Amino acid sequence: MTWNIPLIKQLGIKYPIFGFSHSIDVAVAIARSGGFPVLGLGRELPEDIKDVVTTVERRMEDMPYGLDLMLPSHIPDHGSVEQFRKELPRAQVEFTEKLRKRFKVRKPTRCSFFTDQVRSEALFAEQIEVTLASNCNAVVTAIGLREDLIRRAKQRGKLAISLVGSVKHAKKALGMGVDVLVAQGYDAGGHTGMVGTMSLLPQILAVAQGRPVLAAGGIATGEQIFGVIGMGAQGGWLGTLWLASKENHTPKALLDRLINGQSEDTVITRAHSGKPCRVIRSPWIEAWSEPSAPSPLPMPLQQVLTGDVFTSMHEFNDPAIIYEAAGQSVFGISKATTVKAQMDRLIRALDVAKTRCQSWTSCVAQDSTVMNYAIKS
Repeated sequence: MTWNIPLIKQLGIKYPIFGFSHSIDVAVAIARSGGFPVLGLGRELPEDIKDVVTTVERRMEDMPYGLDLMLPSHIPDHGSVEQFRKELPRAQVEFTEKLRKRFKVRKPTRCSFFTDQVRSEALFAEQIEVTLASNCNAVVTAIGLREDLIRRAKQRGKLAISLVGSVKHAKKALGMGVDVLVAQGYDAGGHTGMVGTMSLLPQILAVAQGRPVLAAGGIATGEQIFGVIGMGAQGGWLGTLWLASKENHTPKALLDRLINGQSEDTVITRAHSGKPCRVIRSPWIEAWSEPSAPSPLPMPLQQVLTGDVFTSMHEFNDPAIIYEAAGQSVFGISKATTVKAQMDRLIRALDVAKTRCQSWTSCVAQDSTVMNYAIKS
């Protein structure tokens, strides 16, 4: 099937499939299969970002791709983990320590973004400069809008893409000059809003006034991608699905939790980052909803409080508490697989959906003709 979709043609990709991942291997595999990968930089240590971008550009071999930044507002200008630990409220510190003992959480042996970094304006400035200096085709913002970043990205010939969860956010993004909106519904994994994808998409299309819109949230099949295209979107945005691919290097305990999980096994919580974030349910996350639990701290303090635990559960493949950001599209994960196999399945389903739609439309047209003839008679 050839897709005569403006955004697809503009980006030079084959299929209306946009894939978000924190894994370079996943991003490269999506690009090789004809989709548009978006690599998230929100978890990279500052000293590693340049090497990450250099590596992805070498491996992409001029294939189009995007870079995603997480730029929330109301963040300190500077700060270290040690500094902010001294400011953590006693109730949250004591509760977290009890959970560490209850779940026998081991101390991580390696550094990660979650143990060594605090989201700050200084960190964001460094991430922004590396991103703008790259050869990426699109700069994506998931949380937060920066008008200067949008302007500078467009000056460098990069598309400015923004994920939005409400009409209010869409209007703000458009006012700053964003080129492409991603209508990210309540169904989505990670930081998300309160409106479901099917309800949000037509509202975002209405305010976009012809600008390209993608649909995100709960999408795991080619039929769903075809459906949102039928509504007016120029592609589907998928993130959770790639967690099942070998290229993502997902810890086995997490993969098992995802394989056994259904859409209702995901939950929106502030316990991960301090902002509403949809994750796959785990005893660690559920503990923060117990009657005795204090409220999670606002971003970035919740990460300072529990970042070592998140790092530990992934390092040690801890089946008792491991979790990750995941959307209601987890229903599409049934086994370990590869990105190529996932892309092939999505593409085949797109073809099937188109054929089915053409068949049904033909039948409707035929029935309509017969009905009109009967009325005239």
